This record gives sequence, C-alpha cells and structure tokens, in this order.
Amino acid sequence: MDREHLPVLLEEVIGALMVSPHGAYVDGTFGRGGHSTRILEALSPKGSLMALDHDPAAAESASELAQHDQRFSFKAANFRALSQHVELGSLQGVLLDLGVSSPQLDDPERGFSFSHDGPLDMRMNPDEGRSAAEWLAEAPASEIATVLRELGEERFARRIANAIVAARSEQPLRRTGQLAEVVSAANPKWEKHKHPATRSFQAIRLHVNGELDALRDALEAILLALAPGGRMVVISFHSLEDRIVKRFIRAAVRGPQLPPGVPIRHAEYPGLVRQIGKAVMPTPAEVSQNPRARSAVMRIAERL
Repeated sequence: MDREHLPVLLEEVIGALMVSPHGAYVDGTFGRGGHSTRILEALSPKGSLMALDHDPAAAESASELAQHDQRFSFKAANFRALSQHVELGSLQGVLLDLGVSSPQLDDPERGFSFSHDGPLDMRMNPDEGRSAAEWLAEAPASEIATVLRELGEERFARRIANAIVAARSEQPLRRTGQLAEVVSAANPKWEKHKHPATRSFQAIRLHVNGELDALRDALEAILLALAPGGRMVVISFHSLEDRIVKRFIRAAVRGPQLPPGVPIRHAEYPGLVRQIGKAVMPTPAEVSQNPRARSAVMRIAERL
C-alpha cells in the first residue's frame, strides 16, 4: 500500500460507517487501501470487507492486503457495478471516496494533472474507453465547451474550447503540458491561488470516465444493497458530485412521491433512508497535514 497516500476523514468515516463490527461492508473506491485497512482494524473476526476499484494499480495494492487478511476480498470493477457482486439487503455499510487519489495525481503517466507533463490520458482504467487525447482530437468545439461549462463550471468554456480546436489543427494534443498551455493562454482571468487549467482538467477527467453517471448508478445500487440500519458514507471533492449525493439522500428521505389523490398518507409510505447529521468537512489540522483534503465533503445516510 502506498504510504504517501493519506485517506481523507479517516476516523470520521469509521465513526459513521461501522454500525456493527460483525457486519459485511464494501469500500467502493479502494485506491491504495487507506480506508479499507482502517475498516478491517474495526471489524471483528466475523466481519467482512469487499473492495471495488477499476484502476489496475489499485488491484496490485489490494492483492497484498488480501494475502494477509481472509476477511478481505477485491473485485476489479467500477463501483457502479456493486449490484453484480453483492446480494440485496446484505450490507451494513458502503463507502465511496470519490475523485482521484494522490498516487494517481502524482503519476505523470496517468495524465490527470497539469503539474507534471505526461501522456494526456486521464482514464481511471487505462485499458478501457477513450483517453482524453483521443476525445479531444475528435470532439467538436461545441461538445468540448459543453463539457467544460457543465462539468468544470468554467466561465470561459467556449473560448477555451475554440483554442483547443485551433491548437489541435496545428499539432495533436498528446501531452498534459500541451493542454495546460493552451487552456492557460485562452483563459483571460486567472483565479487567485488556482491554476487556470484546473477547471478544464477536472471537467475532461469527469467526462472521459463518465464519473457523474457512475455515481448516480452507484447510489441506486447502494440503496438496494444495504440492510436495514446499514449506512452509506460518501466523500465528494467536487460541487457537482456533492450536489448529486445531497439530492439523492434528500429524495430517499422523502421516499417515492405518490400521484395526487392516492388515498395513502405519507406516514404510511415512509422514506427509504434517514440522513445522519450534517455534512462533515475536514478539520483545519487535517487540511494542514493533507491540503488535498480541503474540498472534501462527507455525507451519511442510514437505510430504514
């Protein structure tokens, strides 16, 4: 396991997730195993933990953990495929720690970051789908602009998209450094303490991996997989992700909305979950130790 990767909100996750030390749990985003290792420490010999991740590097870390702990198993899969690996109503808790991990960001060969020049890839699983370079080579300016605006909340989406199309007509955009230069030059107003390519890189990564659709699918699957009293714990780092989680929990608290005139009172048709507390953010001390935790938001819901 990568010792340089610091799992976010570690003890807060354990406090929220572990309703029983004897239960069955899923870590839907294994990464380098920081949260999984701590969950296993909190489990009794009767408990179990399954982890999912479609990053091949995560699978390597997970294989080491599986060799040393029989309570642990790993599936090389996206968390949206949860329902394919567990029985309905069988879990006491599911954790999702969204976004990219520090090892992914820090590896130039993965192409996630503008801080290190590398191949313009950005795929969570480099063996699946189109890379960022492949998508940017073919997508029309209108499609690129829509992605930057909707997934990156980028004010200058159209201007940046046009610059990308103009740049690729001169030479293919195959390196993160190339893309960062094009985006930076096209961005007329740089935000203080934020690289001008931040929003664009984030948007392209979300699009290439279909992360928001995967999150929506996963939340539905988690709801079906949890036993009564079981909990879902979701850590988001992006406002769009957090909005999806917040709205999903709110809708599940209300429960199915019946058509007007149906002779059933809401009390007789209750919600599916209850929200546990308010959103949890990292403490100043954690942010000081791990600056990448600063935008983390954790939300918790319990199956009724």
